[in-house]
Amino acid sequence: MTWTAPQITRRELPAAAGEREMLQSWLDWHRETLLAKCTGLTPDQLVEASTPPSTLTLLGLVRHMALVERTWFRQRFAGEKVEDLYDLERNIDADFDDAEASGAEADHATLVAEIAACNAAMADRGLDETFIHERSGQELNLRWVYVHMIEEYARHNGHADLLRERIDGATGD
Repeated sequence: MTWTAPQITRRELPAAAGEREMLQSWLDWHRETLLAKCTGLTPDQLVEASTPPSTLTLLGLVRHMALVERTWFRQRFAGEKVEDLYDLERNIDADFDDAEASGAEADHATLVAEIAACNAAMADRGLDETFIHERSGQELNLRWVYVHMIEEYARHNGHADLLRERIDGATGD
């Protein structure tokens, strides 16, 4: 039997909550939205490109967001010494370009695991805690990272909507 991306149930967003709960809820909702866009698709469908010359795929987005989660939360903010997920020195777009049907199940599991690891790394951290971005030299706080991640997912979820509709006609939130 061929693996298909599992069913994802998105949680309800709170109508009123404190800042941290609201940021976490919106981030989780967007995380779940990306995974939901993959629900029921086979590995071959997950690597189906949008339209040439673009190589954008749902699996590429899954891989990219796993990389972005790890980079911003664990490597940059928490300072964890975890390896990069992909060989970006060989190809800066390896997260997108190296997506293969044979790795779909593992790549999906990597994003789910990375989300859990990032949530654990941030659990006791304050929104006002800061770090210095290694390239820009800017001081950023955890609040900024949450807002950036929500924006990153929101943008790519728009791509995922179009990709999914092209694959099988499915549309939705």
